Amino acid sequence: MKLAQAYAALRFDPAIPLWALAALAAICLVALAPALYRRARGALWRTLAFATLLLWLAGPRLVEETRDTLPDIGLFVVDKTDSMRVGNRATLRDAALAQLQQQSARLPDLEMRTVVVPEATPGAGSDGTALFAAIDRALADIPRARLAGIIALTDGQVHDSPVTPLPAPLQVLIPAKGEETDRRIRIIEAPSFGLVGHSVTIRVAVDDLGVAPSNTLARLTVRRDGEPPTTQPVPVGQETGIEIPITRAGPTIVELQADTLPGEVSPLNNRAVISINGVRDRLRVLLVSGEPHLGERTWRRLLKADPAVDLVHFTILRPPDRDDLTPTNELSLIAFPVRELFQVKIRDFDLIILDRFSNRNNILPAAYLRNIADYVRGGGALLLSAGPEFAGQFSLAATNLGTVLPVQAAARASPLTVVDGPFRPQVTALGARHPVTEGLPGTNVGAARDTPQWGDWYRYVGASATGGQELMSADGAPLLLLDRVGEGRVALLLSDQIWLWSRGHEGGGPQAELLRRIAHWAMKEPALEEETLRARIDHDRLHIERRTLETLPGVTATITSPSGQTAREALTQSAPGLWQTDHDAAEPGVWQVGDGDRTVYAAAANPNPLEISDLRATTSILAPVAKISGGSTRFIAAASGDLRLPDLRRIEPGRDAAGTGWIGLPRRSDHIVTGLRAIPLLPPWAALPLLLGLVIIAWRREGSA
Repeated sequence: MKLAQAYAALRFDPAIPLWALAALAAICLVALAPALYRRARGALWRTLAFATLLLWLAGPRLVEETRDTLPDIGLFVVDKTDSMRVGNRATLRDAALAQLQQQSARLPDLEMRTVVVPEATPGAGSDGTALFAAIDRALADIPRARLAGIIALTDGQVHDSPVTPLPAPLQVLIPAKGEETDRRIRIIEAPSFGLVGHSVTIRVAVDDLGVAPSNTLARLTVRRDGEPPTTQPVPVGQETGIEIPITRAGPTIVELQADTLPGEVSPLNNRAVISINGVRDRLRVLLVSGEPHLGERTWRRLLKADPAVDLVHFTILRPPDRDDLTPTNELSLIAFPVRELFQVKIRDFDLIILDRFSNRNNILPAAYLRNIADYVRGGGALLLSAGPEFAGQFSLAATNLGTVLPVQAAARASPLTVVDGPFRPQVTALGARHPVTEGLPGTNVGAARDTPQWGDWYRYVGASATGGQELMSADGAPLLLLDRVGEGRVALLLSDQIWLWSRGHEGGGPQAELLRRIAHWAMKEPALEEETLRARIDHDRLHIERRTLETLPGVTATITSPSGQTAREALTQSAPGLWQTDHDAAEPGVWQVGDGDRTVYAAAANPNPLEISDLRATTSILAPVAKISGGSTRFIAAASGDLRLPDLRRIEPGRDAAGTGWIGLPRRSDHIVTGLRAIPLLPPWAALPLLLGLVIIAWRREGSA
């Protein structure tokens, strides 16, 4: 602070009330009027005597103040949002800030403070560049009488506006050579999900910013899940619809990229990434129970409890060998619609479940069993729950359907056997790695135990596996087999005792979870695939997961960023058959992950899409605000790319705050009063002799007349 003394003002401290002083002045004027009218010789001295009297009574004082002058305060507002990373803006900004700080340090009575946009707070910058919000927060601690000015280092892309007019000049310095151009893709509408087997429409527009409107076309490239790209011309500035087919459940990554506009500042916003989650429509499941039994309710309750499942259930109550000659029109049962189910509408079903079904008396003719086998090979799903009937002479394993089952076909010479007696289902070593049986509650795998913590079963069908994956066993024999056949899948459960778990026998077991996983694996649920490579991005982290049934010494992945940079990273085994790792993924766009055999994609949306919607450096947004405040806007990059910074000056209030090659900060001269002394201009010891002298002079002048 600078110490200064000044006589601030002349102050009056009347000895009598003002009304009395005014009355006395009126009396004096009345007394002087005749003398002034006659122009008497002592009138002037009489007037001076009265004036001296009135002045003395008014108590004139000269007030002397002792002041401490306070330094002015200015603001450096530094934009560090995402758009400032384009080109060399950040380098020019930092260099300009360093030079301005050096200049301001040489100016007396000036304190410069720095505020960064966005501030280091969670979620900052989520709504674009909030420059004026940062200024308002900084001004809350600065007295308006001391604010000299605001110097903003920004590209001019600001997404908020001042609530009230700025109390000091705003000087905007833009680290660019001049007004720029930019091309962007604007997503107008993009669905977050779509039905598998259908197409969704993405509505987009390609905009050219900073150029005159024209009827030009831009080439738009569309990539879906890394498939070969397709291109199409689209009119610039107009809405365009893009059809995207949804071919599978799970996320579908769509990348849109427009060709670069000649001379544009950056191609960063020429690309947009959209993730569309493919969901299946209501699943249609056909459940055929070969005969009533205790486990039939288990299947029905499981499927009816899922709101996404449309269940068609038939139970064979009256097979042909039990014909009691009752007329058909007197029966309350309906005939089994074999042709409609297994020929006309078989491909309408997503899953067929045959529960304790045997082909006694040729209920399903060979042609229909062949249809089921062809349905599986063509991409359908079959789940077979076997009981004693599977070991008999009418076993489905001995029919045309046996060609898609992963067990040895039954024959009269070597029939399948039914094994009775208590046993506890065991998860095999392979099953511990398979997502269908991995981590089942109470499993025998993990937790340092060899015996599962669930109840016993009492019957299974002994069979020899000819293929597929053995996930569960019964006394060493196959119990649960999964197999891929052609484009479809088959699941075979060689026991009809799982209903005991649903009844809580000996503590029960995870029957609902196990059956749900088996059914959804058969219908190709992505989360239950056993050989997969997955990648997803969450909070700027790329999560990579590799699941395999093989025993591998190690797993590595090749990671390709949206800008084309590659890196290899080793995965860590977190469970049997499951390898995982995390990788930094702050760059927006499509990330590619490959393990040599598989390639997957993950979409990283920009955390601040408004920040990259327009990447131009421009004065158009801030120029009106700066002009109203008395400041200016200017570009500070020379044609060569070097810094062209204006000089920083102090100016007097009311003067222009900017000129050619310089910007100014007004002097505020704010102060605090530290001392006050009043000096009487007409003290009594001087006023009384002066008054008497004037009266005597006036009397002598008038007496000599």
